[in-house]
Amino acid sequence: MMTTAFEKENQYAEELRKTAAYIGAPGKGILASDESNVTTGKRLGSVGIENTEDNRRDWRQLLYTAPGLGQYISGAILFDETLFQSSADGVPFVEILQKQGIVPGIKVDTGLQPIYGTDGETSTQGLDGLADRCKKYYAQGARFAKWRAVLKVDSSVHPSSTAILENCHALARYAQICQANGLVPIVEPEVTLGEGDYSIERTAYISEKVNSHTFRLLNEYDVMLEGILLKPNMILPGLDVSTPSPEEVAKYTVRTMLRSVPAAVPSIHFLSGGMSEEEATLNLNALQAYGPYPWSLTFSYGRALQSSTLKTWSGKPENIQAAQERLVALAKANSEAQLGNYKGPHPSPGGGRILQALRLGGAGK
Repeated sequence: MMTTAFEKENQYAEELRKTAAYIGAPGKGILASDESNVTTGKRLGSVGIENTEDNRRDWRQLLYTAPGLGQYISGAILFDETLFQSSADGVPFVEILQKQGIVPGIKVDTGLQPIYGTDGETSTQGLDGLADRCKKYYAQGARFAKWRAVLKVDSSVHPSSTAILENCHALARYAQICQANGLVPIVEPEVTLGEGDYSIERTAYISEKVNSHTFRLLNEYDVMLEGILLKPNMILPGLDVSTPSPEEVAKYTVRTMLRSVPAAVPSIHFLSGGMSEEEATLNLNALQAYGPYPWSLTFSYGRALQSSTLKTWSGKPENIQAAQERLVALAKANSEAQLGNYKGPHPSPGGGRILQALRLGGAGK
């Protein structure tokens, strides 16, 4: 296999490989806690908590200090504010995570903007100044990054070729900049779950197309595939279609990945999107039945780890232990699902499909 000049000259090449392999280890996944301050405020507000810096810190502190979390979580994506925060007693969050064996990561995009001339399609912003930000984040202890591209899908028109090319180009350039500065890039081409009656076959077709364009451009920019993590959507139909079985989701998801993701990628970390906490676990477990695969099929979940954890806490100090136990139980269930060993019962059963609009500028899948 030919080694590119970019890889030969990159002083971080071996570190990038090791970090990516560590995060994708069997039975491990990523806690996506990179919601912006605005989005975090909405989540806190849903349980009656005011959106203040101290309250945001207390919420993240609850997550990162959960005893035993590092048994099941290998990486945590942080927001800019959070990466530089410390706990109430002055311990930097980066150190708290590292002591748990959890690699700190950082959201580096600056949100979504509409693409002129399209019907509500978006491109992700944040390339300006990214190299300097990556240097700062690396110095603070971050070792991987996240950039979310969103592709709107429907039964016939979306996504447009303009949206696909714009977003895939930005993902590739972002990944190149991250690797040049020591951060493993999470490449997230999300074919977002939305309202409509489009079929699971339609999502599979579009996801395969988007993934293929993404890797073509990653190759154009000489991105080292052994030093990235992929964060795609599972293959689901529109929200107006009845919820498919985990076996059907697995069938189309695995086929899509096999057709469009090179074997050099160490791990694929699925986002939970609009799935309930239990649905996300059941679908992840079903994916493992079609293996073996050249990559690990695992998770990078936000709401599917945080939703009932936040409700359990509700800002009350006396609920911290119970909330942390819920978080670790959810992480454990998804760890078992990654290994194909999940049996249940689920810590947060039922829940139905979580309806999600396009979260312009948001995060936390």
